[in-house]
Amino acid sequence: MIEVYHNPRCGKSRNCLAFLENSNQEYKIIKYLEDVPTQEELTSLLKKLDLKPIELVRQKEKIWIDNFKNQEMSDEAIIQAMITHPTLIERPIIIKENKAIIAREADKIEAFFEAQ
Repeated sequence: MIEVYHNPRCGKSRNCLAFLENSNQEYKIIKYLEDVPTQEELTSLLKKLDLKPIELVRQKEKIWIDNFKNQEMSDEAIIQAMITHPTLIERPIIIKENKAIIAREADKIEAFFEAQ
């Protein structure tokens, strides 16, 4: 089943859900701000995304700028920052089997499902 890391307050995230609704895909919503992923879950997600931890961080978020910007951080420390402050995690994310994408654009979502 498809999983979607979703933030209801994010327009891109709502657009992603609308796309999935219109495509008749079955999916499960993960409200990651409430159900914060564990270190193991984030590590697994990063592998599926084929990204380094810093590439999953919303680096323009005030929390990042105030607390972490310009600091030398290990991958583990960056993952821990995302767990402590889940608003730092890019969204929305679609996961299907062993692949995932940051699904901010409809054409990217379409291409993801066509490649599967």
